[in-house]
Amino acid sequence: MSIVGLDLAGVENRPTGFCKLTDMKVETCLVYTDKEILDKTVSSNPKIVAVDIPLCLPPGRKSIEERTNIHLRESDSELLKMGIKLFPITLGPMRKLTERGIRLKNFLEAQKLTVIEAYPGGAQDVLGIPRKQQGLEKLLAGLKKLGIKGLSSQMSDHELDAVTCAYVGKLFLEGKAVTYGAADQGIVMPKGKKIAGIS
Repeated sequence: MSIVGLDLAGVENRPTGFCKLTDMKVETCLVYTDKEILDKTVSSNPKIVAVDIPLCLPPGRKSIEERTNIHLRESDSELLKMGIKLFPITLGPMRKLTERGIRLKNFLEAQKLTVIEAYPGGAQDVLGIPRKQQGLEKLLAGLKKLGIKGLSSQMSDHELDAVTCAYVGKLFLEGKAVTYGAADQGIVMPKGKKIAGIS
């Protein structure tokens, strides 16, 4: 059984981290275009795809460009209450990310794949391991402590976040994750209350 994790970039000329997790061993690479991402994901025949990108709009919004006073989804609000920092999806650069995420989710679901939204930075907080901003070597060491094999010091931050997404997908399948927000549109996070650096 394989699980795919994606750390999706907002545009095709920036790298997207791809991870295929099989029996706790990872294979990663960087991909760019929608076609590359979709071809590699579908050919992996994953049980689930965990994507680090917003996959839905706030309630009441018909489009990301619509001007309203609603900027947060239920899932975003719940994570902020936990002390997990995130960017509202209506913030400048997040708009392209959200549009791309929704587009790719629709295609993957049309291929009968299950797609969930993950948030690697928040997941790393809950798991008690450093985020990439604290140093890639520290994040790499934290992921190794989880028992993940196949990791390398040559992996980029995008690949390591994709590994985290795939691991969240594994926890979700094992019933060891919780969905914040609506069941079908929420953010999936590991179970647990430990937030690094927060009392």
